[in-house]
Amino acid sequence: MEIWKKIVLVLFIFIGTACTSKQYVAQNAALIVFKTPTFKYADMGFIYENSDEIKAEIYGSGQALMRLEIAKNSVCMSRFECMSKKGFNQRVLSAVYPEEILDDIFRGRTIFKGEGLVKNRNGFTQKLIKEDKYNIHYAVLNNEIIFRDTINTILIKIKKQQ
Repeated sequence: MEIWKKIVLVLFIFIGTACTSKQYVAQNAALIVFKTPTFKYADMGFIYENSDEIKAEIYGSGQALMRLEIAKNSVCMSRFECMSKKGFNQRVLSAVYPEEILDDIFRGRTIFKGEGLVKNRNGFTQKLIKEDKYNIHYAVLNNEIIFRDTINTILIKIKKQQ
């Protein structure tokens, strides 16, 4: 009878952990640069995606230096507690940015509802300027994403490896 208890316990643990693990449909190795006035990270890492969230991990010397999880309603970062997207923008990026900007950047989608969009055969660029608020140059070309805001001194660069 003792063996059955162990089997049931193992099955319970297996089923319980299987239900809680997140399934990602895309995984890419990438060079990730994430620089803001609050912190700076730049190294190789991985980006995991599914329809609900994105997880980016930056590694240095084989150890995870930074983990960033962007979910539907929140952003969690290894250096900070989880917070709303609006709260993350206020604390780390810029309070004037739309809530979805970080998700859009990591997915390579247009930002600010496509304002200033210029399409070309390898992707697109956007130039967005709002005096004293932001001066953004955003490019999604080939396998590279570059978001640069010179007023808020922010650089996010993602170069996916083939």
